[in-house]
Amino acid sequence: MTMETIAVVGGTGNLGSALAGRLKKAGYDVVIGSRDADSASAAATALGKGIRGMTNADAARAGDIVIVTVPFAAQEGTLSDIAPHVAGKIVVDTTVPLMPPRVMRVQMPTEGSAAVRGQLLLGEGAIVVSAFHNVAAHKLATDADVGCDVLVFGDDKAARNTIVQMTNAIGLRGLHAGALANSAAAEAMTSVLIFLNKTYRVDGAGIRITGTLIDPVE
Repeated sequence: MTMETIAVVGGTGNLGSALAGRLKKAGYDVVIGSRDADSASAAATALGKGIRGMTNADAARAGDIVIVTVPFAAQEGTLSDIAPHVAGKIVVDTTVPLMPPRVMRVQMPTEGSAAVRGQLLLGEGAIVVSAFHNVAAHKLATDADVGCDVLVFGDDKAARNTIVQMTNAIGLRGLHAGALANSAAAEAMTSVLIFLNKTYRVDGAGIRITGTLIDPVE
């Protein structure tokens, strides 16, 4: 089976590089992007496994699916950079609206969530799905059980299912969590988890859904 090419935009960061490594191990062709091609190439070389590095725009052009892993402050500029190359593609936005220095306080953008903001910035041509908000990057970078679920949001059910399946393929449990607007819940929870990490000295708190889940009929 031919696996899709996954572009990890902002792939030199902690979350991006951790996802890139897991995706490559799962059999996907992976490219990572950065504002600087040399930085991306250096990060790709460090990761090894045949991962390639290039600019964010070139990575978005090369990817069948594009994962955006940048801080909230860089979301607008990054999405503007890749917008010409993602029409008709699934774009997974992992952005969380953390606004230093008060990262333990929920602060949502005027659009309601970073994911909805991302869809507006990219336009209707891109199919925005959001995920990976509540996963500790340093745990994801290992082969260990991360110990949390990944809530996946999106208005396009088929696209959402693609990312749920991709999440499962890299050793996590992806769960359908409804419309893109629902992403606000997971984005806000990130600040709560940061607070819990500090208050209870937790090494990367996450979310796990309890109960017996029956796979939805697609």
